[in-house]
Amino acid sequence: MTFIISLMISSVLAADGSLSSEVINNIRSSFKMDLNTRAMYNAITNNDIKNLALNRDIVRSNNDIFSHKIKTHGVTNQKSSGRCWLFAGLNILRPKVIEKYKLSKFEFSENYLSFWDKMEKANSFLEFIIELRDRDLLDRELEIILRRPFGDGGYWKYVVALIDKYGAVPKEIMPETHSSEKTGDMNKLVSRKLRTGAVELRSMYAGGKTVDELRAAKEKILDDIYRMLVMNLGEPPTEFEWRFEDRDSVVSEKQTYTPLTFYKEFVGVDLKEYVNLLNDPSKDYGKHYQLRLSRNIYDGEDVDYANVQIDKLKEMAEKSVLDDEPVWFGNDVGKDQSRDLGIMAMDIYDYGSIYNTDMSLTKADQLMYRESAPNHAMVLTGVDIKDDKPVKWLVENSWGDKNGNEGYWTMYDSWFDNHVYNVIVKKKYVPKEILKIFDQPVIICPPWDPMYSIFE
Repeated sequence: MTFIISLMISSVLAADGSLSSEVINNIRSSFKMDLNTRAMYNAITNNDIKNLALNRDIVRSNNDIFSHKIKTHGVTNQKSSGRCWLFAGLNILRPKVIEKYKLSKFEFSENYLSFWDKMEKANSFLEFIIELRDRDLLDRELEIILRRPFGDGGYWKYVVALIDKYGAVPKEIMPETHSSEKTGDMNKLVSRKLRTGAVELRSMYAGGKTVDELRAAKEKILDDIYRMLVMNLGEPPTEFEWRFEDRDSVVSEKQTYTPLTFYKEFVGVDLKEYVNLLNDPSKDYGKHYQLRLSRNIYDGEDVDYANVQIDKLKEMAEKSVLDDEPVWFGNDVGKDQSRDLGIMAMDIYDYGSIYNTDMSLTKADQLMYRESAPNHAMVLTGVDIKDDKPVKWLVENSWGDKNGNEGYWTMYDSWFDNHVYNVIVKKKYVPKEILKIFDQPVIICPPWDPMYSIFE
C-alpha cells in the first residue's frame, strides 16, 4: 500500500511534466548495476562505441563477390566538400566514355560544373529574396532560404540542368583547387556576401524601388560573387583544345571545343532519358511529387519524382545494372555502414545489445521524426543475385580509394530497403504504369519536407 501511495504522490508531483526529484529517484531506482551492465559500463567508458558494437557475424560472412559487375576504372574523391551528387552524376557517364574511346582512365572536371552550380545558386538566392521581398523575415520559407544561401548540396536534376546549360570539360582543363576540395571557408564568405546583398535588396524594396531596379542591383552583387569564385576555383573556360591517348597508345588529333560541343560530340548521353524514382513510405505511392524551392537554376524546374514501393525501385535498378548502366542513388549514408570495412548492412553495429534497449523505427517514422533523410549520393555498379533475387549490391563511392574496400562498398539488400531513398534510371527500365505517374499533376511539398535535406 505504501508503494502505491508513493507512486500516486510522484505522479501528482510530476503532473506538470518536469523532471522532479521524485521522478529522478524513481528513474535512479530502476537502474541496476548488475554484472553484465558493469562489464558494458567498463567497456564503453574506455573504448570507441562503434568498435564495441561491430557485429562480427556480419563482418565474418561478408564477401565482395558479385554475379555481375560493370567495368569501372578507379574511384573519384570529393574530398571535404558536399558535391557527392555531382560526382555520382558524372560517375554514371564516365564508364561509357572510357569504353567508347578505349581509354585507360578519364574524369570530368567536377570543379567546372561546381563553379556554375555556385553561380546559379547565388543568382537563385538573390532572386528568391526579390520574389519574397514582402515576407516577414521570420516567414518559414524565407528563413529556409536565408539559412542556406550557398550550400554544396544537390541532386541529379542539378547535374542535368548544369550540363544542359554549360556542358562539361575534362578534369585537366579545369582541375581541382584547395577551395573546390575544401569548400567550408569559401562557402561561409560567399554566404556572408549574399546575405549582405539580401539586406541591400530588401532595403531598396522598403524604399520604394521597383523589381527592375532590384534586379539591376542584383547583377552588381553577382559581379562580386563571380570574382570571389574565380579567386577560389579559377575561371571556367569558354573554349579549349584537348586530345587524348587510348589504351593502345594511339593519340587523337587535337581539337578545339566549347564545353557544350565537348559534351555533345565527345559524350553525347541524353540525360533527359533518365527519371527520378523515389521511395518515401510516409507519402502515398503512385503519386507525382515536387519539392518547392529545390532548384539550383532559378529559371529551371524544381525537383520532382514518382513515389513507388521499394521493391519496384530495386527491380528497375537491377535491370539497369545488368544492362551495364550504372545507377545514381540517394541514401542515408550515416546509418549501419562501416567506412573502414566498406560494408553497408543492417545491424552491423549492434547498439541495442550494448544498451539493452529497442531503438528500431520504421522507414516512414525515421523520415517524419527526422532520424533519417537522404544525405548522400553514390553509384550502383554491380549486383549479386541468388534465386532470382538481389542479395547485395556493389557501390562506387566518391570518397577516394583509402576508404571502404579501395573506394567500393558492399551494400546488402536489407540496407537498400531501409536506407536507400531514390534511384535514377533510364526510362527503358521503367514500367509504363510508373512512367505514367509523371503525367499526373504534381503534389507540391514544402521546403521543410524531410526529402529536402539532400539540398542542404
